[in-house]
Amino acid sequence: MLGQVDWPAFLIAMAVVELTPGPNMGWLAALSARSGRRAGLMAVAGVTLGLLVQLVAAATGLSTLLAASPIVYESLRWAGVAFMLYLAWEAYSDAGSASAVRGDGRAGFYRGLVANLLNPKALVFYLLVVGQFADPAQGAIWIQILLLGLIHLALAILVHVGIVLLGARLGAVLENWRTSLPARLGFAIALVGIAIWIGISTGRTH
Repeated sequence: MLGQVDWPAFLIAMAVVELTPGPNMGWLAALSARSGRRAGLMAVAGVTLGLLVQLVAAATGLSTLLAASPIVYESLRWAGVAFMLYLAWEAYSDAGSASAVRGDGRAGFYRGLVANLLNPKALVFYLLVVGQFADPAQGAIWIQILLLGLIHLALAILVHVGIVLLGARLGAVLENWRTSLPARLGFAIALVGIAIWIGISTGRTH
């Protein structure tokens, strides 16, 4: 069924998407630096589950309806922006207590899940990017999108785990000053930047 796929183009496209700085990359690095490898890996699990939900929605056609509705799309888009701004405020307010980039593994999991369920780029990614590699002549489109999307998820997991391991290592070095004002301000600014990135990059031009 996937014999017609241009694999070099597909894999390069998926790699570029995952290696381009975005919400998951920035948040996972911050979380792992502040809370350690376990919290980071639990967050990866939440991120992956959120992306899987988006993939299944795309494969079954649900995201087509959502992406076609300006009201639903805009609501989801701005909810994602608001969520990242909320995380930024928590990061800035933290002086040793729980925050957007601090907490146990369960908190990291749920934050990763919610962030990706509220990310409209993930909502349309599997249709607009992955979907273009599917060919109706080769069988059911939904099966092709599902299979190609699972390959993307495997690549995403590798990249995200790498970010977590790097972030956790840096976190050990920065342990003594992670709750200082400069550190909290830096994390908050980074999260605001991610919110702005979501708002700008997901806007519709028509």
